[in-house]
Amino acid sequence: MSADIDPDANRHGAEPTVRTPEGTGLDAVDRDHDDEGVSAPTPVDEPDADADPVPAAGLFERVLVVTDGAETGETAVETGIDLAAAHGATVDALYVVDTTEAWDMVVERREREGEAAVEAAEARGRERGVDVEKWFRYGTAHEEVLDFADAHDVDLVVLGSARRTGLERLVRPEPLPTRVQRDGSVPVLVVGVDEV
Repeated sequence: MSADIDPDANRHGAEPTVRTPEGTGLDAVDRDHDDEGVSAPTPVDEPDADADPVPAAGLFERVLVVTDGAETGETAVETGIDLAAAHGATVDALYVVDTTEAWDMVVERREREGEAAVEAAEARGRERGVDVEKWFRYGTAHEEVLDFADAHDVDLVVLGSARRTGLERLVRPEPLPTRVQRDGSVPVLVVGVDEV
């Protein structure tokens, strides 16, 4: 059966009128009810009570958790994995080895810390049933986080809040969360140790 939509009826916010060819079942029903002055109600499909509900799509599909092995990094991991579990997302656990200080001993120590941090994130994800991929990057932390987020279509970045000493405030006046929030193109969640 074909139907034509009346284009003039769509003016001024009115619903379009559907006209059916003469002699069709709908035309006959409409004429019968027009004679009585009552319009027929439109049947509505009711949901099947026995059908399984369709799960809603999560807000996030891919969550980037930046960990540093410290307490703030562990808080970011906990929060990111909890969010991923709630939204059916996967987690990328990223540790950035800061190579701005070119001392081999410092870089080696950070590699060991980073390996332990991403292993802990993977274990935590396994406990919660969340897939966690482990990643290392070398370079300046905020640049590597932003590059990773763009390259992997991340939906959310989770970072621990910056806990800086007096010397770090002089050396790095803008902490990692501030730089990622300012320069990033995806939402950033900064969590403190007391928030979990």
